Amino acid sequence: MYSELRNNDPVHRFLLPSGQFAWIISRYEDAAEILQDSRFVTSSPYAGNEAGAGPPHQEIISRNLLSVNPEDHRRLRRLIQKAFTPRMIERLRGRIEDISKELLDVIQTKEIREMDLIDDYAFPLPIIVICEMLGVPVEDQDKFREWSNIIMEGVNNTEFNQKSDEAMALFVDYLHSLITKRRSALQEDLISDLISVEEDGDVLSEQELYALVFVLIIAGHETTVNLIGNGMLALLINPDQKQLLLEDPELIQPAIEEILRYNGPAEVSNIRWAAEDVEYKGKQIRQGDMLFVSFSSANRDPQQFPDPDTFDITRKVNNHIAFGKGIHYCLGAPLARLEGEIAIAALLREMPNIQLKRPEESLDWRPGMIIRGLKELPVSF
Repeated sequence: MYSELRNNDPVHRFLLPSGQFAWIISRYEDAAEILQDSRFVTSSPYAGNEAGAGPPHQEIISRNLLSVNPEDHRRLRRLIQKAFTPRMIERLRGRIEDISKELLDVIQTKEIREMDLIDDYAFPLPIIVICEMLGVPVEDQDKFREWSNIIMEGVNNTEFNQKSDEAMALFVDYLHSLITKRRSALQEDLISDLISVEEDGDVLSEQELYALVFVLIIAGHETTVNLIGNGMLALLINPDQKQLLLEDPELIQPAIEEILRYNGPAEVSNIRWAAEDVEYKGKQIRQGDMLFVSFSSANRDPQQFPDPDTFDITRKVNNHIAFGKGIHYCLGAPLARLEGEIAIAALLREMPNIQLKRPEESLDWRPGMIIRGLKELPVSF
């Protein structure tokens, strides 16, 4: 379908299940351009989420990095980057390795030499990492797993909206309690760092703290789950590439980049709105129109990637846009990459003979158009 769009209608108007029309961008060159075009914004009065328009908890988390205007985004990002540094992320390497080993040890103690790679490994690993980073107590981490799953199903699938709202309300109440405790007694964790961060008298507001932690847990966690799941599927259905990685573990970094390009964790970008009337590639996009960039399509564009439907972990030039582009480039990309590298390397090292238990075509993908991830990935080892 994407191939047909790229060839015949790369700026395509389509109907959403909600009854609204939107545009989808399918070519790489156009996608990279749109993601950096100030005429298409992520925060808009046309979104229907003006202050007071929804439940209080929705308004609290609305001022997050994914949806604020460019000026607010630059301010938030500048403050956050003071706490969320590459050095801080690299310090997590040893702990991520330990968590991977602990999860694999539990799996390998069972008599049955099989597992659901999503539920047993890809899902718990990043939620443990992000909860430990933030300072969420161990006994509360299962709640975060449950809330994260329900909220993302709500984002991805309108049938879950009531459950999603309930989970969001519980999530915000919990964050209020946790942030209040940290304000009275700072600790060595990311929430304490974010409370303390300051530049020329500017600090994060209470609402901004909620929204940021929400994005780190929900968006960051889901991205990594699907990076690990989609990546292992790509390796399992391309056994020559899996064997190449087993023989040369140093290829893990280019392998992660190829996984992100070939079958990345997000199908499309978050919504953009046209801030003005725009004539783009011969199409009339009206002020207030919704627009999506298809990462999946752009990353398989033959004009950008030679032989794009081939999974090749030795690909030399790989300028994919799986984490976006421009000011909204994913802040958590270095952490997702690190977790993906460690998780997949550990899995292949511990279970070199891992293989699919079911044919690829029988696997179920999660419904919806935003997240690109498997419901389950049954494997034997």
